[in-house]
Amino acid sequence: MQQTIYHLSHIDLDGYSCQLIMQHTPYTLHFYNANYGAEVVERLEEIVEAIENEKMALILITDLNLTADESKWLNKRVERFNEKGKKITLQLLDHHGSGKESADRYKWYYLDTTRSATKITYEYAKKHFNLSNEPEWMEDYVRVVNAVDLWLQDEEANFEYGKVCMRLVTEARELNRTIFAKEDRIYKLALLNEAASMIHKPNAPIVLDEQIHAMKKSFFKENEDNTLDNLITKYIVRLFGEKQSKMTIYYKGYRGFLSYGVGNTSIIGNGFLLAYPHYDFIVDVSPRGTMSLRANNQVDVSIIAKEWAGGGGHPNAAGGRIQGFKEQFRYDKAKEQIHKLIDAKEAVAGKLEHKPTEQQYL
Repeated sequence: MQQTIYHLSHIDLDGYSCQLIMQHTPYTLHFYNANYGAEVVERLEEIVEAIENEKMALILITDLNLTADESKWLNKRVERFNEKGKKITLQLLDHHGSGKESADRYKWYYLDTTRSATKITYEYAKKHFNLSNEPEWMEDYVRVVNAVDLWLQDEEANFEYGKVCMRLVTEARELNRTIFAKEDRIYKLALLNEAASMIHKPNAPIVLDEQIHAMKKSFFKENEDNTLDNLITKYIVRLFGEKQSKMTIYYKGYRGFLSYGVGNTSIIGNGFLLAYPHYDFIVDVSPRGTMSLRANNQVDVSIIAKEWAGGGGHPNAAGGRIQGFKEQFRYDKAKEQIHKLIDAKEAVAGKLEHKPTEQQYL
């Protein structure tokens, strides 16, 4: 049976590079990413939920150190799975010294502070994950990441190229990680894969630095060329269209589209409403509860903003802030809060009349 791996990694150059390596192993891979703090627990819970449907799987964690409590919780969950007859294994590969307490307690927690997580993962994969057909660039790329992640400035060529790669990841913010987790990861890994192939070009750091804009345009371009901003907008609008069943909401019979943390609502929101005119409005809610609404003459969103959050604005462009909104790292939990808000507001009389029944499904 082909092994299934659930791989959680950090959101920096080192973390994504671990997944770039694992892409070249012959296994069924499910990638997840997290920053430190509450998001780590959220992602681990997602993985645990997914593994409920597996008989055998490996949970691989790279470039993230778990606290003693997180390690204890995860270890117990895996033990419970195995008590039920599953074959679930754990492996953590990390280099942050703050994980020493967990590393001393659990065999699955591998800690080595002398190597980057990318180098640890690469060498572990060669030994345990059948990394027999690695691309020619991989070993040199690992040296680049290792040099910049450990700040080995004496390895000048690797260090300088690594700095540009680091910025390549940190400035690849075009896609929201919460609602476009898969697409965002594919995007970043595609950029890193292309960067890895240019390591040996003359003046490689400068070449990569000058090529970044073109690399981004190449990823987002579908047919016709355009400005990067317009290409990104079209790409996101298309992704929204693919996620209609998951991201649709209704308020008083009006069909809305709920995005979370995307921003740039004037451009993206209006682009979406033109592409999908069966929607009456679109609302983007930020992690802090700030909301931005747009419409195209089908409903007065200033009234919705008023009723939801005491906000206001214009008939086609409004906003406000939802009091008590809690930041979420999963879209379904953010949407759950909005559903509760809608239920509460629909239960009381307001200025906005319900949409006539015969118009609700046009």
